[in-house]
Amino acid sequence: ADRSEDVCRTLFNEELGAVVQVAAEDRAEFADMVARHGLIDCAQRIARPTTAPAIRVLGGDQILAEWRWEELFDAWWSVTHALQRLRDNPECADEEREATRRFDAPGLRPKLTFDPSEDIAAPYMDVQVPRAQDAQERPPFINTAFNIGGARPKVAILREQGVNSQIETAVAFDRAGFDAYDVHMSDLIAGRARLQDFAGFVACGGFSYGDVLGAGRGWATSILERNDLRDAFAAFFDRDNSFALGICNGCQMLAQLKPIIPGAEHWPRFLRNRSEQYEARLGLVEVVDSPSLFLRCMAGSRIPVAVAHGEGRASFDDTGIASTLDQAAANVSLRYIDGDGRSASSYPANPNGSPGAIAGLSSDDGRVTILMPHPERTLRVANYSWAPRDWAGDSPWLRMFRNARTWLG
Repeated sequence: ADRSEDVCRTLFNEELGAVVQVAAEDRAEFADMVARHGLIDCAQRIARPTTAPAIRVLGGDQILAEWRWEELFDAWWSVTHALQRLRDNPECADEEREATRRFDAPGLRPKLTFDPSEDIAAPYMDVQVPRAQDAQERPPFINTAFNIGGARPKVAILREQGVNSQIETAVAFDRAGFDAYDVHMSDLIAGRARLQDFAGFVACGGFSYGDVLGAGRGWATSILERNDLRDAFAAFFDRDNSFALGICNGCQMLAQLKPIIPGAEHWPRFLRNRSEQYEARLGLVEVVDSPSLFLRCMAGSRIPVAVAHGEGRASFDDTGIASTLDQAAANVSLRYIDGDGRSASSYPANPNGSPGAIAGLSSDDGRVTILMPHPERTLRVANYSWAPRDWAGDSPWLRMFRNARTWLG
């Protein structure tokens, strides 16, 4: 009876404590550290990792309790699953439960086809521009309108009310060799800034218009319904030496501007997530071979990325693309994948239900790219909630901004 009482007191105590997993080769060193701090009476060896399909609670040689992992998981997840089925899309709730219940799932498995520590933009920032007597004598790589060829090209960090990723985006372009300028839509409307003065722009992500449904469409409408502004954007896209990037809300906005973006006729609209909820998580995407200037020499890489959106589900007007998912014809540049590298067809690896796991697309000539995930939020490996142990310093995503600098020359 006394022993049974001790067991219950041990198993159901609610005192402050911590569980520490220690490698076998470090056990003696850890024990010495516990002794040095006078914690011997507080420390007990309670368990060891196992690959067995069941967990046992032992009292001496007696088995006090035993469960299969699936039983424990089902009990632990049952309330979450029930609430999620009522609140969200029930199919997504079932898919997440099954994905989480797969104990042998590989998790995130990054793979790189390039060296993220290589600063490919560095040589272009050191170029010295020779003097020329007139326009006829200027070297062909010098773009006098944007001071390119040794100087730092100007990029507009375009934002609207509520956008909140402009600082990270500006840092990304600054580190890649650009001069980043904060440009609010009201600056363009009032004439305080002009798109023609910039080599490129990025439409930032965040919560434009409070992230109400259709926020990206509303942002685009503020351009399309103003003749002067529509003409300015159309002229910008028509230039062969300009580039544009749309992220999250900016992705939704640029997708709505496809009538004035050459080579973007194939782009989809972005609708409410299949889960019917705002999705914020660390996901895994694969860079697909595409014309995108931002993703050059990155194809085949599998990189974790921040996902944060409520309307990311791609919906094509062209039923041919939607049914065949001809990703080459659609210029798909990024797609969600599972830990095995397969195109993610289920939730939550595919966080929004996009057909073909589409996460980003490019215009035909690669000058305009739209992405639903947020690469600008993980510019350093330290920004990740998890990353491979051998990663350090710059994140692989910094390469896409450096690619833009090298494209300009």
